[in-house]
Amino acid sequence: MSEQTAFASALLDPAQPCPDELQAWNGSDPNQRFAVYRNNIVASLIDALSATFPVCQQLVGEAFFRAMARVFVVAQPPRSQILTFYGREFPAFIETFTPAASVPYLADVARLEMLRLDAFHSADVEPLVSEEIAGVLSDPERLPGLRMGIHPSAAVLQSRFAVFSLWAAHQQAKPDLAGVDSQQSQTVLVLRAGLDVQCMEVATATGVFLDRVIHNETLSQAEQDAKACDPGFDLVAALTLLLRWQIITTLCPGD
Repeated sequence: MSEQTAFASALLDPAQPCPDELQAWNGSDPNQRFAVYRNNIVASLIDALSATFPVCQQLVGEAFFRAMARVFVVAQPPRSQILTFYGREFPAFIETFTPAASVPYLADVARLEMLRLDAFHSADVEPLVSEEIAGVLSDPERLPGLRMGIHPSAAVLQSRFAVFSLWAAHQQAKPDLAGVDSQQSQTVLVLRAGLDVQCMEVATATGVFLDRVIHNETLSQAEQDAKACDPGFDLVAALTLLLRWQIITTLCPGD
C-alpha cells in the first residue's frame, strides 16, 4: 500500500492510527491534529449526502441518517474530487443496512432523490418542434418501428412503495404522512423542464412504456410491453404526456 493510499484509508477509518510520518509544524501532537482533520473530512462527506438526500434524512431523522451515512462514507469513499454525484451507490447501500430494515421504502426514496439530482445536471438538449413531431406521428405505417430520442433528464422509477407520495409530502413546510400508505406501489416520471426538475406519478403501464422509449425501444415494442402490464394502456395519452412536457428530442421512423 502506498503512503498516499494509507493516508486516505486512515482518514476514513478511526480505528486506524495516525500515519507515523506525520509531523505538526508547531510541535503539537499530530495525532490530535489528524483526528480533527479526519472528523472534518468525514463530516463534509456526510453533509454532501445530507444535501443530496434531504427527504431520506427527514424520514429517519438527522441522527440516524448521519450515523448511517458515516458507515457508508467509510465503506465507499468518493472516487472523484467532485462531490456533486457522490452517493450514487447510497440507495443500494441502504437496502443492505440492517438498522434501516424497518423503513423498507427508504432506498427507493433515495433513488428518486438521486434521479432528481441527475435530471438537474443533465445536458441541455433542444426538443423537436411540435410540427415536426406531428408530421411523423401522422404516418401510421411508420409508427411501429419509430424510435424516439428523449431528453437526457427523463427517467422512470418503479417502486413497490409510495415513493412519490412520501417525497411530495416532504415538500411542505410541515410534512403530513397521515394519508400516505407507504405500501402502495407507485411509478414516478422525473424530468427537467427549463431549470426546474419535475416529478409526477404515472400509471404503472405508462411508466413501462416511457421507460422502454427512454431506452430506445421501438414504439411498437414499448406499447406491447405496456399492454402486457395493463391491457387498457392508452398509447395516445402516453404520447400526449411526452408532447406536453416537450422532451422528445429526435425521431427515427421505422422503414
